Amino acid sequence: MIPRAASAHPVPFSYVDLRLQPGAIDGTLVAHVFDVAHDLNIDPPERLLDAALVSERERAMIDLLSPRLLVSANSRPLRAEWSHAEVVKDRQSIRLHLRYPLDASPGTVTVAAVMFPYDPNHQTFLNIYEGAALTQAILDARRIEFEYFAGSRQGVWAVVKRFVPSGVHHILIGPDHLLFLVGLLLLGGTIRQLALVVTAFTVAHSITLSLAALNIVTPPARIIEPAIALSIVYVGADNLLVRGGRDVRAWIAFTFGFIHGFGFANVLREMDLPSRALGWSLFSFNVGVEIGQLLVVVAVASVLTALRARSEAVGRQLAFAGSLVVIAAGTFWFIQRVFFPGGLS
Repeated sequence: MIPRAASAHPVPFSYVDLRLQPGAIDGTLVAHVFDVAHDLNIDPPERLLDAALVSERERAMIDLLSPRLLVSANSRPLRAEWSHAEVVKDRQSIRLHLRYPLDASPGTVTVAAVMFPYDPNHQTFLNIYEGAALTQAILDARRIEFEYFAGSRQGVWAVVKRFVPSGVHHILIGPDHLLFLVGLLLLGGTIRQLALVVTAFTVAHSITLSLAALNIVTPPARIIEPAIALSIVYVGADNLLVRGGRDVRAWIAFTFGFIHGFGFANVLREMDLPSRALGWSLFSFNVGVEIGQLLVVVAVASVLTALRARSEAVGRQLAFAGSLVVIAAGTFWFIQRVFFPGGLS
């Protein structure tokens, strides 16, 4: 039996256009007749280029595609109102119109689509229009969902709510960044000294975080991660060698803060930053990092101050022992990240 030419998939794509309007999201879905015919058992697929047949099978198409295209506003699922299907002969496709009524302007719009699961190579090209602005994404088997942040006050607030907690979470679960900070605090000091150290670290990592997140400067992680480990070793060694000399911790924090900023950016890039709200997402993530740092600084500095108030000797011993731990941990991470990037068992 000789296979028909139509058995080869000509265009494994579908297209979803969504337009944010006052009170609703208007949209269109364009699907190739090959895909629709496959899932509706229509043979040959070219029969769907007949407007009469498309009109007859319109309800079946809507029932097929409706559960495969899910749209939410502010994490609340929206119910689509589907309208007529039409043939687009020059694209060998069918276009369906849909509308999602809204109670209020959304801060976020989430689109999840697995339009034709039978084809693992199928891709859905998503266009979201808001005024004159266009945001594009591609959904496929590896990425079935896209979150859009609106260019309104609600959208800005949604970005802040998303990325501030992410920044706090990252600094609190990042043992290398935390140990670097703790190492800088072990020798104690006045509130002014500690504030200067933290501010220097903040300024430096904010600069490189922004540069890397904007893809202006993007050094590879295989260099940045070992460098972060070495910065921890350096802090511990400096604590042991300073012996009452000049306090240069602010300069250490500033210098190595640049490196740690690239480390923060590696995490931030994995979060799929919203292109329309890039500035706000960077700002919000950074604010979250600073809040997390502040929590750590206040807790550690308070404990160290209380111990020194009871016994200066105990404070010195703690700083010495803590510095050795910092050096050991930094050395372990350096060896792991250079020679065993897959992790040590």
